Amino acid sequence: MKKTILTLGIALLTVISAIAQEGKPAVKVFSNFNYNLTTAEGKTPFKEFEIKRAYLGYQYNFDDKLSAKITFDVGADDGSVYTAFLKIAALSWKASDKLTLNFGQVGTKNFKFQEKSWENRYIAKSVQDEHKWASSADAGLTADYKVSNNLSIDAQVLNGEGHKNSQEENGLFRGGFGITYTMSDRIALRLHQDITPRSMYGDSDASQHINTLAIAYNGSSFSLGAEKSKMMNAGNILDNKKDLLSVFGNYTLSEKYSFFGRYDNLASEEDWNHENDGDYTAFGIARKMAKGVKLSVNIQSWIKAEENAEAERTLFLNLVYSF
Repeated sequence: MKKTILTLGIALLTVISAIAQEGKPAVKVFSNFNYNLTTAEGKTPFKEFEIKRAYLGYQYNFDDKLSAKITFDVGADDGSVYTAFLKIAALSWKASDKLTLNFGQVGTKNFKFQEKSWENRYIAKSVQDEHKWASSADAGLTADYKVSNNLSIDAQVLNGEGHKNSQEENGLFRGGFGITYTMSDRIALRLHQDITPRSMYGDSDASQHINTLAIAYNGSSFSLGAEKSKMMNAGNILDNKKDLLSVFGNYTLSEKYSFFGRYDNLASEEDWNHENDGDYTAFGIARKMAKGVKLSVNIQSWIKAEENAEAERTLFLNLVYSF
């Protein structure tokens, strides 16, 4: 079945490339080499080459108001064999100069602002994506409304299961609402709330809420970003709470080189999820090899919140290319 899906995806891209003059095909590939720096003495360090993910997509404009986009996500998560998923299959309608609607399998709004500010998705996912607080795509409807040049609002109604799973039998939706305020050409703020109904995961006693505040600053030679998110009634269990903090920055050294750093903290109140709490750091240097090609050498580490836990450090060579 997996081979069939992949074959269909390749066939589709072959066909649409033949009519590329009518639309825009796109390919993006994430790959890396990683080396474990914290291997116990006498043990052989774990190391591997990986092709983590490839996006195969196509966008077509019917007219100046209607457009469509399709994207296949071919990935190998957690060491699995490569599997192709339909990530995006959406119709976009620009209803007016202020309102845009997207229907189908759409990109979600939960952390797109933070991901764009981070700039280094090929090195690491944004913090909510990494810890599976939300999915980057899902089946449903999203709406964007431009209130003014500085203020925009958005809303979404989704199945809530993500683009790799079908809707649960209970048929409840996951909703969200966001506000983005651009203070100037350099500073932007975003507020977002995500709501998961209480019975989406079976017997549960509370609706899950994720409240997010994010800020992004873009200077002439550096950019900074921060996100603070709180999950209330995590997993639809009353009074279970989680907190996420992510702070990151990029500094441009030259036309081709830049330096970046990031710190994440994941915590659960009263340590109910202590085994999964901890701190993540990443820092390194990136180089633009050519248009659409970036390379990075970096060190990423994770240290559990448990007492006397030792940091797990890994050296990465990350590569992304898109065309």
